[in-house]
Amino acid sequence: MHVSELRQRLTALGAGPLHAQRVLRHWVHALPADAGRRKPEHHFPKALFEALPALRDELAGLARLQAEHPGEDGSARLLVALRDGQTVESVRLPRGGLCVSTQVGCAVGCGFCMTGTGGLIRQLGSAEIVAQVALARAGRPVNKVVFMGMGEPAHNLDAVLEAIELLGTVGGIGHKNLVFSTVGDERAFEALPRGAVKPALALSLHTTKAALREQLLPRAPRLSPEQLVERADAYARATGYPVQYQWTLLAGVNDGDDEVEGIVRLLGGRYGVLNLIPYNAVEGLPFKRPAWEAAADIARRLHRRGILTKLRHSAGQDVDAGCGQLRARSLATGERVVAVRRRSAALPQGAS
Repeated sequence: MHVSELRQRLTALGAGPLHAQRVLRHWVHALPADAGRRKPEHHFPKALFEALPALRDELAGLARLQAEHPGEDGSARLLVALRDGQTVESVRLPRGGLCVSTQVGCAVGCGFCMTGTGGLIRQLGSAEIVAQVALARAGRPVNKVVFMGMGEPAHNLDAVLEAIELLGTVGGIGHKNLVFSTVGDERAFEALPRGAVKPALALSLHTTKAALREQLLPRAPRLSPEQLVERADAYARATGYPVQYQWTLLAGVNDGDDEVEGIVRLLGGRYGVLNLIPYNAVEGLPFKRPAWEAAADIARRLHRRGILTKLRHSAGQDVDAGCGQLRARSLATGERVVAVRRRSAALPQGAS
């Protein structure tokens, strides 16, 4: 389901713009149907009011929690069941963040990622993307959404942009707290500046060497690291949001002195921050996680050379649940359903 289809159905039930906005707001904020000063039976057209219980059940069924794996860092990996029985992963991050998936599987085929090993199964509708936020908000507040879960957002561009538009308006999330993560695609670089809601950008870089990048990301667009950084930097300066350059540290692959020099050359003077993320080890793949001390040394060296660098933990590392591992394990073994209690949330400002 797409948000545009949902809007059309609401209009067919007699909803005006304010009625539709209220239904959408209550859904994406995980609010009860009667939240607000004006009760739906007194405010909605009869057809809409009568259809509302079934519609809310349908929306709740777009994304249901199948399993939850808390991490020691305050994060939690969520295995989310979709209506057709497929599953995706979301990640509750510390301080109100949420990482959502945009596809079931992925076509990019990153050599170090479990998600890419199975290829692309299907696209998510924009409503299925938003439903992951509504599901997470049933448990606790969400004030930041990063599109860094399963899938390449640029390969499902229309649906992702539609979800971003809803989350950045009715969903009440600041535009810079919506983060579009991509391996780099001309379509995304062209579309993002045209949107009414302009998200921040995260670019999966991983190396400064074009040949190595083609090996690590075999089906990513053939843009050189220099071309990618040039396009990302232009978008960052136009929006005022620094680029988050993502770099998965792979021991003996992209953690050498040559890469440190390449990063200084490539990112020096650019409007962005480099996120170094030690690899989340995946059984059966040939890559290894570098020692934390070695990763910290790289970050310090880059700092001294003028590159704003953050060394980050990969959420789910301690429970072996990152990069599609949780979904893969559930397909092999099955996972029990974990109930989520709906929080009693205050009505967001402006709700009626």
